[in-house]
Amino acid sequence: MLKIWGRTSSSNVMKVLWLCTEIGERYERVDWGGEFGGNDDPAYRAMNPNGRVPTIDDNGVVIWESNTILRYLCTTRGAEALYPKDPVRRSFVERWMDWQLANSGGALTALFFGLIRTPPEKRNATAIEAARKEAIGIWQIAENWLAGQKTPYLGGADFSIGDIPVGIHARRWFGFPIERPDLPHLKAWYDRIAKRPGFVAHVAGPMS
Repeated sequence: MLKIWGRTSSSNVMKVLWLCTEIGERYERVDWGGEFGGNDDPAYRAMNPNGRVPTIDDNGVVIWESNTILRYLCTTRGAEALYPKDPVRRSFVERWMDWQLANSGGALTALFFGLIRTPPEKRNATAIEAARKEAIGIWQIAENWLAGQKTPYLGGADFSIGDIPVGIHARRWFGFPIERPDLPHLKAWYDRIAKRPGFVAHVAGPMS
């Protein structure tokens, strides 16, 4: 059985759990990282030199980096609907996975730690506002893309693993107690993915 190391509150672990629900993959999960510790455990570092979560063991095949895990599971489980074989269609999926890593992480992480992980009396209002403004510009890119492509999902007509990483950050964006501009195409996309069982089970809960 697939084994997953990682706590359920980790956004990167959520990606893998969400996909497992999408493809019906059974797994054993071990609480790891964060409040559970273990990141610097020598045996764990031998598997994952970064000491981060998630890490998976698929019958002796050890893989780390969450987006790589998504690609691997789709490829080995025949989930072509979520990760097309056609190189052109696949590029539309993969660009959003890479976009999430390169663009949406910084501002969203700053907001998450500033608003969720920091007590109100210790929050840096200036830094939070700067991150909010930066995030608006980032989400405007996705809004314009969805409006221009006229597709229900980021990668095209069908839900794919391109929607999962961005969707987890969107959950945070729409859950933060902040002022947000009206981005109707982004909101419609978010409402669409938020109904999926994997999202409901692993992403929709309280942020912590």
